[in-house]
Amino acid sequence: MRVSVSWLREHVELPADLPTGDLEQALVDLGIEVESIEDLRESVTGPLVVGEVLEIEELTGFKKPIRFCKVDVGAANGTGEPQEIVCGARNFAPGDRVVVILPGGVLPGNFAIGARKTYGRNSNGMICSAKELGLGDDHSGIIVLPEDTKAQPGDDARPVVGLDDVVVDLEITPDRGYALSVRGIARELSHALGVPFRDPAAGDAPGATAEPAYPVEVRDTVGCDRFAARMVRGVDPTAQTPGWMSQRLTVAGIRSISLAVDITNYLMLELGQPMHAFDADRISGPLVVRRAEPGEKLTTLDGVTRALVAEDMVICDDSGPISLAAVMGGETSEVVASTTNVLFEAAHWDPAMVGRTARRHRLFSEAAKRWERGVDPTLPLIALEKAVRLLTEHGGGTAGAEILDVSHVRPRTPVTLPADLPSRRVGVTYSPERVVELLEQVGCTVERGTDRLDEDPGEVGVAARGRAEVLTVTPPSWRPDLTDPADLVEEVVRLDGYDRVPSVLPTAPPGRGLTWQQQRRRSIARSLAERGYVEVLAHPFVSVELADQLGLPADDPRRPAVRVANPLSEEEPLLRTTLLGPLLGILKRNVGRGQRDVAIYEIGAVFHPRPGVGAPPAMGVDRRPTDEEFAAADAVVPDQPRHVAVALAGEIEPAGWWGAGRAAGWADAVEAGRDVLAAAGIPADRVTVRAAERAPWHPGRCAELLVNGTPVGYAGELHPAVLAALELPRRTCAMELNLDALPAAPMVAGPAVSTFPPALIDVALVVDESVPAAEVERALVEGAGDLLEDVRLFDVYASEQLGAGRRSLAYKLTFRAPDRTLTGEETVAARDAAVAETARRFGATLRGA
Repeated sequence: MRVSVSWLREHVELPADLPTGDLEQALVDLGIEVESIEDLRESVTGPLVVGEVLEIEELTGFKKPIRFCKVDVGAANGTGEPQEIVCGARNFAPGDRVVVILPGGVLPGNFAIGARKTYGRNSNGMICSAKELGLGDDHSGIIVLPEDTKAQPGDDARPVVGLDDVVVDLEITPDRGYALSVRGIARELSHALGVPFRDPAAGDAPGATAEPAYPVEVRDTVGCDRFAARMVRGVDPTAQTPGWMSQRLTVAGIRSISLAVDITNYLMLELGQPMHAFDADRISGPLVVRRAEPGEKLTTLDGVTRALVAEDMVICDDSGPISLAAVMGGETSEVVASTTNVLFEAAHWDPAMVGRTARRHRLFSEAAKRWERGVDPTLPLIALEKAVRLLTEHGGGTAGAEILDVSHVRPRTPVTLPADLPSRRVGVTYSPERVVELLEQVGCTVERGTDRLDEDPGEVGVAARGRAEVLTVTPPSWRPDLTDPADLVEEVVRLDGYDRVPSVLPTAPPGRGLTWQQQRRRSIARSLAERGYVEVLAHPFVSVELADQLGLPADDPRRPAVRVANPLSEEEPLLRTTLLGPLLGILKRNVGRGQRDVAIYEIGAVFHPRPGVGAPPAMGVDRRPTDEEFAAADAVVPDQPRHVAVALAGEIEPAGWWGAGRAAGWADAVEAGRDVLAAAGIPADRVTVRAAERAPWHPGRCAELLVNGTPVGYAGELHPAVLAALELPRRTCAMELNLDALPAAPMVAGPAVSTFPPALIDVALVVDESVPAAEVERALVEGAGDLLEDVRLFDVYASEQLGAGRRSLAYKLTFRAPDRTLTGEETVAARDAAVAETARRFGATLRGA
């Protein structure tokens, strides 16, 4: 929120000589983030003057409209002659007064202004817009000064447009909606600086009359618990917004539209109460405030036709919805250039409803921003009184005597607070008197008393002895965020000063580091990264269609998914049950951006629902939940095993001057699985790899990885139908393992190192192509006995000479004894025993024998 210090001074007595640094520190101490403090007096240097447009010549023959203007700038240019300026804006006419920066001036961003020839004419200076002066984001046209501006051509324009002020730009946290107003910021500064505060909402406003200002029916008092309205008739439609008001709106980044609309925006900034102005002559029949009906549509003020849902609140007349309540008005009832009868509306809406509506329609208006953070429900009549007074003062007309006020606002619920809770929570001693003083500063009503506490709500498990002083605190209407004792403790600490709270770091318990699961995950991540895989972090949200795109069968346990109650995107409302969906989406995005060779991995949680567990128990913040409540809540939480997955496309070994590259294949995905298991500390003799069928992998190029006979993951080439559905490159491969299914790594004894030479023998065995190479390797190991030190597959060969359905598997065998050099006879005997075992199990024969 951007606000000028001069506006704040109207409501809080800031010291005249208050440095901007002290102002910033006071706001920061209150927990309000200061984006910037800008002294506008230093933002524009050089001659910035008021000018009056005398003549406009339309230049043709260019791609965009260009105007050659003669502007009276008085004696500011040294000659008194009209200044010639080329301008592209079209929102001004001869006779209008504008803001002109002459040659030698410098605009924000160090943009120097000089005399130059452009579009075939001489241009000596610039007619300025609000954005060019750094006053706001409006660049749709130049600043046209109101008719009541007293400055004459040639006068300094800085005081006229507010460039003699200081502007504070604040980032308001979601829990402090009251601070999205001059009223809220001024009140906060009065606390910080100890200076008087004048509430702009103080004073009485006339209440409801027997005859309403306009017939209105509120059908949903939960979504709208207060609705007030007043009428002003006979307004001058040509009346201009006063300069001081449009100047403050411009500084706040709000474009001036018309007098009635500007008044609603001005009061929203001053009081924090969003309002709406209807053209009463464009409304047909009584107004009805209700939830939208299926199929209804509304064209909002931004020109977009929106399909409404049942949760949206709307204001309707006989023609249907005319306003998306609390978010944006509709085109059919907006104030237009000919409006003479204005109906002001000020209401109070449900924050949760407004927040969901704004996100659903992607309409994050200034009004919606305030409603979802909470607005003072006592403001509607006060805001209406101010709006009517401003409109009749500057636009003429007659205020109607009738006032509508439909109120179902409930009184605030008192909060019980042990007087010593702030001290126990924070570690700073706050006397009960100090606690009461600080809470009353923010507008709370506090009643002191004593009570016997059976259990200390500040320290669960510690029984209170005797009687303790208890405060009964009723928060003010403008602080909807104060609902629990913890909120009140935060207010005490904030107002007393965060700097008084000691910074004490907890002592780490000795002898504890990473858990073995954390160490395992780091080892796996390091291993994959060393092999060329790049780690990615995907969002855990997926679409409803993903299960079909992955080809998951109807009975696949990965099909049921947890639906997020309030998803970031309606297109991805589910939590993932496999890492592959989001991971393959990242692969597709990288390939689409020109990365032909991609090898990525992710370690993350997947989410499996627990059907039939019911709803979680309601747990407050006033105490620690019991073990039973924790267990009941945990039973509802989805099962969240941690997985690791990789995806590969393109070349795994790049081509270059050294030769051809090698495309990634299913074997690389299987090898990635073996690498993960090795990094997890699983011995190779406990790992089995066998052919399998599982979506989304190709049925003939899918491997199942087992540890101690238990499946832990799958790897291979993805099914062509899946690749087509997800628009992925051909032969894309992937692997996914369930890390939580892996047993703890066993204790491994250090290997004995033999100093005797090895004996190396190669064998090529011919077997049926259906026989897994891993099973042949296992048979060789068991047949060769203890003398076999290592076995490695180095070649796979198939040809017509071997016969149909047959292939040759070639292995390198390494034999070594720990206590002697093996003889040739011992080596050959061990090899023959290994070959014999493969022949017994699989009918293997030596190739060439």
